[in-house]
Amino acid sequence: MTKHKTQFRRLIFVDQQVREGMRKGQLANCRRMAAAYEVSPKTIMRDMDYLKNQCDAPLSYDRSRHGYYYTEENYQLPAIKITESDLLAICLTRKIMEQHRNTPIYGKLAAVFDRIEKSLPDRITISPAWIDDRISVLGDSRADIDPLIWETVAKTLHHYRRLRISYLKPGATENSERRIDPYHVVSFQGEWYLIGFCHLREEIRIFAISRIKRAKALQGRFVIPADFNLDDFTDAHFGLFRGVRQHQVEIRFSPKIAPYIMERDRHPEQTMAKRADGALVVSFKTRHLLGVKRWILSWGSDAEVLAPEELRAEIRREIRKNLQAYNQ
Repeated sequence: MTKHKTQFRRLIFVDQQVREGMRKGQLANCRRMAAAYEVSPKTIMRDMDYLKNQCDAPLSYDRSRHGYYYTEENYQLPAIKITESDLLAICLTRKIMEQHRNTPIYGKLAAVFDRIEKSLPDRITISPAWIDDRISVLGDSRADIDPLIWETVAKTLHHYRRLRISYLKPGATENSERRIDPYHVVSFQGEWYLIGFCHLREEIRIFAISRIKRAKALQGRFVIPADFNLDDFTDAHFGLFRGVRQHQVEIRFSPKIAPYIMERDRHPEQTMAKRADGALVVSFKTRHLLGVKRWILSWGSDAEVLAPEELRAEIRREIRKNLQAYNQ
């Protein structure tokens, strides 16, 4: 397993190995540490010299036991210089990770942050405990993902291997078997999606990873087409929906909610026009009308579609269906 080759990370590793050797009664030496860290013994020897001469480490070599030990067991590596903003960033990142508890990523990242926290010096005077009490990160609801399926998808994605999946579509009662060329994985609103070429449908499709019931890596490899463009399938604000053509969207928001709309950029290329009555017209281009429709409906009567006409018609149909449901 390839290790981080920076000297700082090696020094922490050497310090841990020396202490572990002292605890277990089998002292660490340069040859074994070099093999474990995948560097040369001379590199570890230089690190040992640095610890003794630059960090005042009380290291000594026991010839009879062929290894190093600390003559002062209470010795600690010099403190890391870390600012309050650095520590805040570390702690906030840990909280943001909570949004990915539904994937194996969380466990691995949590383990990494545990190691970071343990490597911080005792001399840090800033206590991060207040962050847990005063700062929260509220994520979207999450769909659970089978760890083995996640690992299989990640492996095929990394090595350009074809993938066989058993997939349960929403509303379906039976799984469908698919062979997929996995192009990209994206997270959106608590769900992880796989975008890839489906050999059954002979086109690029989007699959929710939580709905994959079985997955197996195949021997066949593939090449991502040069004309594949992720932007054709994703929109950071409106979701993941395959769009054939672009639509010019115009939405009028009532004066009551116009200030809320102006506070946030909903689309990177949007324009806003304030009207004399206080209403706001937002315009942008998108290939993903389904996500736009859901957003508009969330504002109720305070949002009116001005264009395109097909989106106005779809909103009308949705409102009629809602009225029928409530009038029964």
